[in-house]
Amino acid sequence: MDGIINVYKEKGFTSHDVVARLRGILHQKKIGHTGTLDPMAEGVLVLTVGRATKLGELLTSKEKEYVAGVDIGYLTDTLDSTGNVIKEKIVQHNINYKDLLKSFNKTYLQEVPIYSAVKVNGKKLYEYARENRSVELPKKEVTIEKIELVDSTSDSFKFKCLVSKGTYIRSLIRDMGLSVNEYFTMNSLIRTKQGRFSINDAYSLDDIREGKFTILKIEDVLDYESITLDGTLLKKVSNGVKIKDIWNVKDRVI
Repeated sequence: MDGIINVYKEKGFTSHDVVARLRGILHQKKIGHTGTLDPMAEGVLVLTVGRATKLGELLTSKEKEYVAGVDIGYLTDTLDSTGNVIKEKIVQHNINYKDLLKSFNKTYLQEVPIYSAVKVNGKKLYEYARENRSVELPKKEVTIEKIELVDSTSDSFKFKCLVSKGTYIRSLIRDMGLSVNEYFTMNSLIRTKQGRFSINDAYSLDDIREGKFTILKIEDVLDYESITLDGTLLKKVSNGVKIKDIWNVKDRVI
């Protein structure tokens, strides 16, 4: 079996848990995922099966859309509500959420959370955190393509955003809070889209177990243009020679 499955990850499961369960359901060892979701998060988790596992990096690079919930007034070590509270503060002023969100519709350097699998000196950051060891957290350039308010109360709000690869929503929420001298912590997260994959088309593990799912073919997922190679050029490509300046021409015969 080769292809891509759009899975709905439920709360409480790690991304690895979902992969492990799918291996058992499909009796297929070669399965990978294309973008980690924390256990508290839910939504779209795109899995690659068989030969499609080679496409992991291409699918991971796609933009992702999320709906996130935010608590106001405290900060945790994990930057979400599952962590230990490390700072608290009574909200001192009314926050204009729409203006705040608009100010983060940009590209900026985002500090990676310490509870993450990013490696520093060959060691994962969460390992430093668990050992209570200090480490300089790396920063990565991320882009918040779109961001809008969904709902708000006096001590919480919810927003929807479209972001580039590598964006940590937990960190985005922390940064928004610090920009208005407040403490914000993520209390919920739903990934609603990843590239062309939508939450509306995602299958639960029960759906897959009951055979109520579709596995997408590799050619149905990638955006590409066909090129027909012939003669000497076909032989060169077959031997590993790279062909330049022809990939933007659709249905071209060489």
